[in-house]
Amino acid sequence: MDSAYNRLIELGIRPSIQRVAIMKYLLTHHSHPTVEDVFLALKKQLPTVSRTTVYNTLRMLSEYHAVSMITIDDHRVCYDGVTEPHAHFFCKRCEKVYDFEAMEMPKYTGKIGEGFRIDDTQLYYKGLCPKCLAAMEAVEKVS
Repeated sequence: MDSAYNRLIELGIRPSIQRVAIMKYLLTHHSHPTVEDVFLALKKQLPTVSRTTVYNTLRMLSEYHAVSMITIDDHRVCYDGVTEPHAHFFCKRCEKVYDFEAMEMPKYTGKIGEGFRIDDTQLYYKGLCPKCLAAMEAVEKVS
């Protein structure tokens, strides 16, 4: 059986053709796509899929913790099929999001207040990726 299909079943989500395709895309593309990225990629194989369907499905998958919604960038929301704890790095120049899966995630052990429950924790770093940093340094050497 397809791992995307099985993941939806395990979470109690009815596996429609569109939901399975979207889940499969996120499990196989670790590029932290936006709604538009997923829509354009799936439009080729599912000509009847709409942006609204992709948007609503990604929101629903996020609510079920099947995918992570990444809001590291002020201009867009990205999605990640990897739900195991890991950090993200956002390059402020090329705007790519990178995973840091091997990093040890900090664990909050203190109380945040009476009656609060933590459902999600995300760790983001922002800066320049190696490629953009090298490009900027090359320009500075020429100047």
